[in-house]
Amino acid sequence: VIEKCLCVVCLDDPSGMEVGDTSRALLMLHGGGHEKMGANRWYDKPMQFIVGEDGVCGTVCEHSPFEGIVLVACTEYLMKFMTGSPSKMGRATSVSELPTPARLLWKTTPHIQGLLKASAERLQKLVRNLDMDVHKFEVYGKEFIKKQKMSPDAYIQVALQLAFYRCNGRLVSTYESASIRRFHEGRVDNIRSATSEALAFVKAMTDEKASLSDSEKMKRLWYAINAQTNYTITAITGLGIDNHLLGLREIAQELKMERPEIFTDETYVASNQFILSTSQVPTTVEMFCCYGPVVPNGYGCCYNPQSDHLLFSVTSFHGSTETCSAVFIKALDEGLVEMRDLLLKMSVLPTTSVQ
Repeated sequence: VIEKCLCVVCLDDPSGMEVGDTSRALLMLHGGGHEKMGANRWYDKPMQFIVGEDGVCGTVCEHSPFEGIVLVACTEYLMKFMTGSPSKMGRATSVSELPTPARLLWKTTPHIQGLLKASAERLQKLVRNLDMDVHKFEVYGKEFIKKQKMSPDAYIQVALQLAFYRCNGRLVSTYESASIRRFHEGRVDNIRSATSEALAFVKAMTDEKASLSDSEKMKRLWYAINAQTNYTITAITGLGIDNHLLGLREIAQELKMERPEIFTDETYVASNQFILSTSQVPTTVEMFCCYGPVVPNGYGCCYNPQSDHLLFSVTSFHGSTETCSAVFIKALDEGLVEMRDLLLKMSVLPTTSVQ
């Protein structure tokens, strides 16, 4: 029955947690552990619709079959239908009559009970380890960035590089998902945001701040934005490097060839350890998405640029001494404000453009 169903609806009891964006995100992602709603999930299903008695609701997506943007499109459609056409709810002639819900009977053994207990303990460890922080940056939003003739996504990616450099004194391999749905069976490729141009800019805002003029900082910002924008275009038009290299690696394995040397090179291995894993998931209604880091010492950062504010969901692991979500968000806030201040300073000077 469960295998054949299209989705799962999880009806949650009140969580007992203080309701806020971060607690909502945690309840969606892991249910608060087995003592709360963690056992009221079925993570193998592509979509779970969660409705809590205390008003906390959302959806959980198992990533294998589709991208987050598909889930957002589905959710927005439902939300607009509910708010725009409440009189049509459940009355459309195209809706078929559903069978009466039936309780599923389970046969368990002491062995299965032992496995369930072990799973609950593993879940609890994951819950305790996750450091989630959902943050609304309210100083400005994407409209301000657009007025500077800059791509909001590229701008935010450069700001993420600045935040990471502030926290760690270096840049690292960064993943940003690039949709290639325009191609048959296309999913995503990778926009590698840690460019040399981004490094030059973040150094101008940190190590070299006192010695560089505002015009030089501005020039480097434009170079970083342009490099990010160009790489984005390259990736979404099928000319990125990651999918092609992955394809070659898998073909070599299928043909039982000796693994080509490039795939064992330390640079290739390091370049695929995405310590900063990011994704823009924009929405037309107020909502946000979140996910965990992809490596033990990394960050997951999903962001949603709105007109007058920016939403960030930042995750890391408490078990890592190298990361802290609150520290990263503080650095991100400071960088976004400094970037705005630089833009405002330069707007009163004669306009210059960088190609």
